[in-house]
Amino acid sequence: MPHMRAKKSLGQHFLMHPQITERIVEVAGVSAADTVLEIGPGTGILTRALMARAKKVIAVEADTELVPLLEETFAPQIASGCLRIISGDIRTFDPTIISGSYKLVANIPYYITGDIIRQFLTTAHKPESMTLLVQKEVAERIARSKKESVLSLSVKVFGVPKYQFTVPKGAFKPAPGVDSAVLTVSHIRTDAFPSQKAEERFFDIVRAGFAHKRKLLVRNLEAIAPPHKVNDAFVRAQMSEKVRAEDVLLPDWQRLAAYL
Repeated sequence: MPHMRAKKSLGQHFLMHPQITERIVEVAGVSAADTVLEIGPGTGILTRALMARAKKVIAVEADTELVPLLEETFAPQIASGCLRIISGDIRTFDPTIISGSYKLVANIPYYITGDIIRQFLTTAHKPESMTLLVQKEVAERIARSKKESVLSLSVKVFGVPKYQFTVPKGAFKPAPGVDSAVLTVSHIRTDAFPSQKAEERFFDIVRAGFAHKRKLLVRNLEAIAPPHKVNDAFVRAQMSEKVRAEDVLLPDWQRLAAYL
């Protein structure tokens, strides 16, 4: 593929090492029966590794200059139907165009990581798993940290996050300022909430809980419910009123949401 310059405006960092793409495909558990949705194929290095294992790859690329190059490079695979390239922003992509189950694999720009995780965990047609190349610190915060965040709870309520391996910044061109890591989210549930309303309520409570980091959780929650109701929920959930949001684990958040 002709040499392409990464666009700063799109947060592009092209992965350069085939061995790393092999490992990504491996931890994603891609098999010959799978349809894979790839976000940001870039130069196509990961696309190639995915096609070697998957039944079909659907690649969504936001860079309009890269799309014709990808179409030229992979013309035979596109003609045979094992690859489809879609030009567009993944944030406006509708996953219902994919029939049946799919796995999401992506080397995504750091600045849209949270958006993409939320988008695909809350969409009606969820992937069965997600394998994301993200900023190392983000992967650690979601999968390894003892402290919770809105993002880590958003992931854990739907699936099981796992920090797979670190990818040094030198593996990319241009090299980003920090190391990356591969994060997988497996066992993604479609029944995490009984209704859309329950889901919205849960996230309202979590966001309110983290609104002011220094304040106790009980005080933060008074922004969305009367103090007596909040206190009652804490008593019923058998929780200390001295806790801060980051120290509360998912089951306790779920209990609080049920009682509030």
